[in-house]
Amino acid sequence: CTTNCLAPLAKVINDNFEIVEGLMTTVHATTATQKTVDGPSGKLWRDGRGDQQNIIPAATGAAKAVGKVIPALNGKLTGMAFRVPVANVSVVDLTVRLGKPASYDAIKQKVKEAAQGPLKGILDYTEEQVVSS
Repeated sequence: CTTNCLAPLAKVINDNFEIVEGLMTTVHATTATQKTVDGPSGKLWRDGRGDQQNIIPAATGAAKAVGKVIPALNGKLTGMAFRVPVANVSVVDLTVRLGKPASYDAIKQKVKEAAQGPLKGILDYTEEQVVSS
């Protein structure tokens, strides 16, 4: 789900302003692979911590996956995740260095145009003060 969130946004920004490099951070609901209470973990110590009591830093393959579906971004994005005790929701923060000059308003306008045009139904845009539920 993180890749589905990241890829359309990265595509719009890259197509219009050229992403030179970027870092994505996702705040993501706990997953079925996490423990509900503290217990042993075969991998990392933090993976054994209870998901309902902790914010757990985790690796994510979303940034790498975007490079596979958008070859122009291959190797340009990196990322990390925080697993948090919430229902099935997530959010992605994307910070990029651009190859072309751009104002914040210009970026927002291009995302809005894509959401109303070629990516309608895939990407959405709002400036309302929404929350996850």
